[in-house]
Amino acid sequence: MSFVSLNFVIFVAAAAGAYFLCPSKYRWCILLAASQIFYLLSSPHTYVFLLFTTATTFCGGLLIEGQTDKYKIYVKEHKAELDRKKKKEIKAGYEKKKRWILLAVLLLNLGILAFVKYFKIYINMISEALNLDWLHFDAGILIPLGISFYTFQSLGYLIDIYREQYKADRNLAKFALFVSWFPQIIQGPISRYDQLAEQLYEPHSFQYERVKFGIQLMMWGWFKKLVIADRVAVFVNQVFDRYTEYTGFYAILGVIGYTIQIYGDFSGGMDIARGVSQIFGIDLTLNFKRPYFATSIPEFWRRWHITLGAWCRDYIFYPISLSKFFGKLGKNSRKLLGDRIGKQVPVIFAQLITFFVIGVWHGAEFKYIAYGLYQAVFIIGGILFEPYIVRLTELLRINTKAFSWKLFQITRTFILIVIGRFFSRGASFGAAVWMMRHSLDFNPGVLFNGGIFTLGLTQKDFILLGICLIFWIMISTIQECGYSVRELIARQNAVFRWIIYLVGIFAIAIFGIYGIGYDAKSFIYRGF
Repeated sequence: MSFVSLNFVIFVAAAAGAYFLCPSKYRWCILLAASQIFYLLSSPHTYVFLLFTTATTFCGGLLIEGQTDKYKIYVKEHKAELDRKKKKEIKAGYEKKKRWILLAVLLLNLGILAFVKYFKIYINMISEALNLDWLHFDAGILIPLGISFYTFQSLGYLIDIYREQYKADRNLAKFALFVSWFPQIIQGPISRYDQLAEQLYEPHSFQYERVKFGIQLMMWGWFKKLVIADRVAVFVNQVFDRYTEYTGFYAILGVIGYTIQIYGDFSGGMDIARGVSQIFGIDLTLNFKRPYFATSIPEFWRRWHITLGAWCRDYIFYPISLSKFFGKLGKNSRKLLGDRIGKQVPVIFAQLITFFVIGVWHGAEFKYIAYGLYQAVFIIGGILFEPYIVRLTELLRINTKAFSWKLFQITRTFILIVIGRFFSRGASFGAAVWMMRHSLDFNPGVLFNGGIFTLGLTQKDFILLGICLIFWIMISTIQECGYSVRELIARQNAVFRWIIYLVGIFAIAIFGIYGIGYDAKSFIYRGF
């Protein structure tokens, strides 16, 4: 069931009606039923994968907590006869059992994720590399809807139980709701148990303001997805699908268009998910914070796909960089490379591994790995060269607090992000490199000879797109300055408010991309 379909609107309205009419004690049951029905309607053939992840992480959490409780009970009962050394040995035994349980559940779920997403691709890569025709795998593997998102969310919960950050959930039905909450099941955000679960389990009463704001947020998401992202996709697909025919300015226009498309598509989907959740009184974690206002690549990743970055930081980057092995590596590196560089060695390796995982998370092809490593290069470069950059700005007497300097940083960062999009959208790594090289071909005449109107959009489409992008930038600028657009609208007179609402509704209905060949289900991140 697509977020941009009439069926979805009816489904949300029916679920909300049932939720608010149901007795408070059982309202979480309505959310559970709605989530399971939504998944069954959207991807019935892969429903068993969702059930498997739910069951294994639920049981794993109880087993891990059980070992923690057994250790505490044992220590309490034998407190008088235990010295410090013996207590440490006993704790190590229980910790070892906890690690084995955690490892087993992680391997099971990550193994399934790797198999359904990467098995066919890697088998065929090996087949081609070794010229083994018999190894070629032609059969398609059905990828479960949202498997990367609900797998990471569930495993994050399990790791937190292992770290004793909170108690394991003892209600399987409620835990199933946490894993499968329908607005976020398709493309996130990747929520934390302590942030989301209690909101789902507690009953929420009907509040007009909250419902109104939720619907407004959904409309904003539909506007970004249907009016902007899907319109840009028309010429983006044309350029990237026939990249050898479109060089120079065409390639530049295509990659800038994709940079706009993926943001409108993904953040639009997030706005719809957050808007639906807000109707039910649930606040999902913010996943985007105007990333194209970032002044550096690290800041970009603190604003873009925030929950994935936070997940990788807490469960990959910190465990690696703070591990004993990398601690020793950093100590030895200081002797060889000096204190400043040496102490950064664990951080550098952790960043490389983290962004390698982010690349693989997006897809198994080498272009995605290149995309992840491309981001890591700039982040690591910033770490290594930061003192020299600071010194250079001082020598050039650059006022780093001036707006012009911030504008330069934003522009520079945006250009670097755009270049990286060649990898994530290109047909292959080779195609991405080819497009990057041939984007330098000088052909500005396409701006004046009507060449850009051969890409699938008319002159009116480009004008409309330009107006919508200016409007989007204005809204984002207002938000960046710390103002809430929804609250600003709410303070206006009723007539003015309803003019805005109606203009928004008609803009989506009239200017949204529909028609023959349009796939309303094709959110870009739906496939991850």
